[in-house]
Amino acid sequence: MNPLYSVAQIRAIEQQAAALLPAGTLMERAGQAAVNAALDLLPFTTPRARVLVLAGPGNNGGDAFEVAAHLAHAGVQVSVLHVAPTGATAPERDRALHRAQASAAQFVDLTAQEVAGGDWNLVVDGLFGIGLRRPLDGAPAALVAALNTLACQVLALDVPSGLDADTGCIVGGPGGLAVRATHTVTFIGDKPGLHTCDGRDHAGNIIVAALELEAAAFPPAAMHLNDPAFFARHARARRHNSHKGSYGNVYVLGGAPGMAGAPVLAGRAALHAGAGRVYLCFAGPPLPVDAGQPELMCRAAQEVDFASAVTVAGPGLGNGPEAARLLGAAIAAPQPLVLDADALNLLAGDAALRDAVAARTAGTMLTPHPLEAARMLESSIGAVQADRLAAARELAARLGACVVLKGSGTVIAAPDGRLAINPTGNAGLATAGTGDVLAGLAGALLAQGWPVWEGALAAVWLHGIAADVLVAEGTGPIGLTAGELIATVRVALNRLVAQQAHAAWQSQAAGLRAR
Repeated sequence: MNPLYSVAQIRAIEQQAAALLPAGTLMERAGQAAVNAALDLLPFTTPRARVLVLAGPGNNGGDAFEVAAHLAHAGVQVSVLHVAPTGATAPERDRALHRAQASAAQFVDLTAQEVAGGDWNLVVDGLFGIGLRRPLDGAPAALVAALNTLACQVLALDVPSGLDADTGCIVGGPGGLAVRATHTVTFIGDKPGLHTCDGRDHAGNIIVAALELEAAAFPPAAMHLNDPAFFARHARARRHNSHKGSYGNVYVLGGAPGMAGAPVLAGRAALHAGAGRVYLCFAGPPLPVDAGQPELMCRAAQEVDFASAVTVAGPGLGNGPEAARLLGAAIAAPQPLVLDADALNLLAGDAALRDAVAARTAGTMLTPHPLEAARMLESSIGAVQADRLAAARELAARLGACVVLKGSGTVIAAPDGRLAINPTGNAGLATAGTGDVLAGLAGALLAQGWPVWEGALAAVWLHGIAADVLVAEGTGPIGLTAGELIATVRVALNRLVAQQAHAAWQSQAAGLRAR
């Protein structure tokens, strides 16, 4: 269960630890942790390995000097490109610089073009760490642009230079620059920005080095990477003595004229995720039957009593007055509710509907993409993406709902301020209909009795892992379709149930042996 810490929290931990340890200990430990990661990335013929270490003007550069000295001691051919500071530096950085200068590492003065043309086995990015607050420019920007053209492995220290460790945005916005690392060794604790927005494209594989700090040094974390450990206990094996009514009913409210496909996808996902009965409730003329999934029951939405099932509202619902009336009826029902797609756009344009959502006592989940979130927050996509964590948390607080802010590193926010970032999923999900599948999956879990927070965590994780499995098998990411996710989600959910049952059996067996 990987906790995530803000830059402010990391700074506080660092200051408290530094007060208790000999000067420079944390930098030395960071350098050793990074060296271990670097050696794992080098070829077996280490003495012939060529490594370029980029050392910046701050303490991140000090970490880089430690890496350079250790690698040179291990026999690696190390070149150090030092971006010298213009002001005072910390004593521990100066000591690390002297160690690197006293080693066999070669300090070089390379142009960006020479960096790009170098035959490197590994580049270590120690230019800028978590303290960067302005866009890269000048010589550092040219170095990063050159570095991003290389085909070799790139190890970033703490955070890829140019990436905001809190938000995952490139410092300076879409026009800015950041290192595209293949690996990042991040120090003390994991950072949310490595896992969302631009972070997933720039951080690569992430290694967390706690620098031998005791658990007591870390504050309680309000943010985590999503993990089955948070929700797997609700993945229960089914009793033999059960029936379709044991697993809940799901209504999918949507399907305005010309948009029947969206509720069909959501309904199929709900059925395959274990809901006992699934009804497609069409705002327009109902289909007589879903020929590809005849188990789904088709109804006119105007004839449905939303108090008798969990409702997934929004897929293809439309934006007219009748759609708003039907949505109001679903919101008023005392049942768990998933709001997606057009339901979110209706909320954005109707304060009364938003107030009704905020007043609900039954569990509510919203699954917006950034534009839908921006509309509800009366903001812009740019503002939402600039701080996805804050946007999700604010929306959850306003509406008293669990919010799933979709995107690279989907953010799940609870009304009480808890946050999780989802690590599963890939670019194959960037296609029409995958949001409908997610909404249907979430509705099915709620219908089976999952709490809203755990249901959101599980739905997002399963949705993403299904895409990961399909891509690993060669189905995507290019051309992956929403419908292909559904059967793989079912496999992943059943595997989760089986793993949970096996873990329970092992625990019980261990208890018996202990007697």
